Amino acid sequence: MDEKELQEFSLEDIMKEFGSDPEAETPEQMPEEESPEEQPKQTSYEAAQPLNEVPQDTIRLDTIPVTQGKVRHAQIIEEEPEEEPVILPVEEEKTEPYSEEWEPEYEQPIAEYVPQAPIIFRPQSRLRELKRQLVEGPEKLYYAMSEKGFGKLQAAIFCSVVVVFLSALATAMYAFGMVGENRLRFMVFGQFLAMLLSALLGCYQMLEGAEDIFRKRFSLNSLLLFTFVLCCVDGVLCLQQQRIPCCAAFSLQVTMSLWSTYQKRSTLLGQMDTMRKATRLDSLGVAEDYKDGSKGVLRGEGQVEDFMENYSTASRLEKTLSVYALVALCISVAIGIGAGVLHGVGTGIQVAAVTSLAAMPASMFLSISRPRAVLEKRLHSLGTVLCGWKGIEGLGGKLLFPVSHNDLFPLGNVKMNGVKFFGNRQPDEIIAYAASLMEADGGSLAPLFTHLLDSRNGRHYDLQDFRAYEDGGIGGQVNGEPVLAGNLSFLKDMGVETPEGIRVNQAVCLAIDGELCGLFAISYEKDKAAVAGLNTLCGYRGLQPVLTTADFILTPGFIRSKFGIKPSKLQLCSHAECKALEEKSLEPDAPALALVTGQGLAPFAYAVTGARAVKSAATAGVAVHMTGGILGMVMMLVLAVLGATELLTPANMFLYELVWLIPGLLITEWTRSI
Repeated sequence: MDEKELQEFSLEDIMKEFGSDPEAETPEQMPEEESPEEQPKQTSYEAAQPLNEVPQDTIRLDTIPVTQGKVRHAQIIEEEPEEEPVILPVEEEKTEPYSEEWEPEYEQPIAEYVPQAPIIFRPQSRLRELKRQLVEGPEKLYYAMSEKGFGKLQAAIFCSVVVVFLSALATAMYAFGMVGENRLRFMVFGQFLAMLLSALLGCYQMLEGAEDIFRKRFSLNSLLLFTFVLCCVDGVLCLQQQRIPCCAAFSLQVTMSLWSTYQKRSTLLGQMDTMRKATRLDSLGVAEDYKDGSKGVLRGEGQVEDFMENYSTASRLEKTLSVYALVALCISVAIGIGAGVLHGVGTGIQVAAVTSLAAMPASMFLSISRPRAVLEKRLHSLGTVLCGWKGIEGLGGKLLFPVSHNDLFPLGNVKMNGVKFFGNRQPDEIIAYAASLMEADGGSLAPLFTHLLDSRNGRHYDLQDFRAYEDGGIGGQVNGEPVLAGNLSFLKDMGVETPEGIRVNQAVCLAIDGELCGLFAISYEKDKAAVAGLNTLCGYRGLQPVLTTADFILTPGFIRSKFGIKPSKLQLCSHAECKALEEKSLEPDAPALALVTGQGLAPFAYAVTGARAVKSAATAGVAVHMTGGILGMVMMLVLAVLGATELLTPANMFLYELVWLIPGLLITEWTRSI
């Protein structure tokens, strides 16, 4: 390796390297060195060199003090003695004179404050597990039903309706004598073919009835299957005797059975669609001893299994109809046998077929399925599902429904419009006292006052001896001083002097040591979901909403003006009772009766009222149709004994079915009124 020659650099070369040429400076530019004795002392800031200029010489850094990470200018060598601060007198706030129609002008306008939505702690693993269960259960079943579709079922219903219309038209023509003797055989044969076509359209329903028999169950479809067999045998006799069969009544029953199947599928598909879109699941359960020995509806965390294990369970009403269908078949056959013994085999078969039709009004198929389908359309928009008939029956009876201030006024619906201060106290102190009271009360105003206090960097005080008054106010001891908060009428009743002529619809007045110090204007915006939920809760007998927040703003008059309900419909509790009710929760083994995927009061309220409406409509429908079936069998028994077979015409049977169809459909509409 070659050795490089060492170069020697002089001071001039070094200065040239850094851009400074000592030869370029003239003697005039070079200041003469002065002795320390002759050098004047710097007494002003003008003598210090600015830091933002490029230095022309070396600067001693030890003469520059550093404070908070920033370099300051060189300090003055001789500092003048510090002067004592002059304390200026503080002008006291003076209260403006009040007129009779005085309205406060708010000195401290408050910007619109919308609290942030709380972050619900739901670990990622919990959400992932929830989605996995939804995909394996509701979503898988939803897509399977979607691929199956409703097209064939809808086409079958349409064709069955056409058959019913044509059969009813032919029956009416025969009843009014519009069919000649030469065309009677053609009419009978056409009615018999129409009955076979109706059976073909409803073959899946009758096969389902046969399957129920093999599973040791008996359903309405099973009774429909036996009715078809009896009507076919009677139809063969009709061809021989030139008699019109009861095709219109049988076709109407097949149509109602098809419609019932459609309602069941649409209900199940809607529930699966609601479940598969869920990102959270809240449950509704019943606590046995919620308040004074009464049951109460409480909310908890739901599971997918709560719905999947109960959505297809049979109800007591369905079991009742199964027993009734089996008994009705036995009675119909018995009446037919009796008529055959008395009046011949042909009459016995005719009576058995007609009795089986009369024992089962056509709308009986819809008595349970249609109320649930009507309700599902409403619950689907709210993100609510009922856990089968177990949930429907569990949410019945006398119940208490707790309602909190967050249910009535969700986040963002309570706002502070402004504040007016009175007296000589500091505004920060007034706000701090008010915030202490509101935090102790725990109502809907606590976040607003806490935010206002934090925005002013105020001090948080501890509250002692908190009290909630029945007249709509609160009080306590803050920093050793008595503090009251409420509306103007409350402060007047407590002996606080208030100015006359103040017109504020909704305001919180604060009094410290018996003196009015602050007036906070509050606006409450009505939430449509809260109004609808509270009204539906108050409209059901046996269901009592309970306000679990002792907010002094929520007075009976305020509730009447905001929600349009009678205050007597909403049970108010004391502050101590509210604290005790808020601590109650569902038992770990309490069954979930409904699942809610949405937020707000309406999804939970409609789950309870909807379950009660479905139960009432289904119970009334089953009772009405069973009554109609029993009356039909009694009439057939009387006609069979008397041998009045001339009254057992297809027209009379079709009219009988239509008569009971009207109340049956009207009862199923009850669930629309929730």
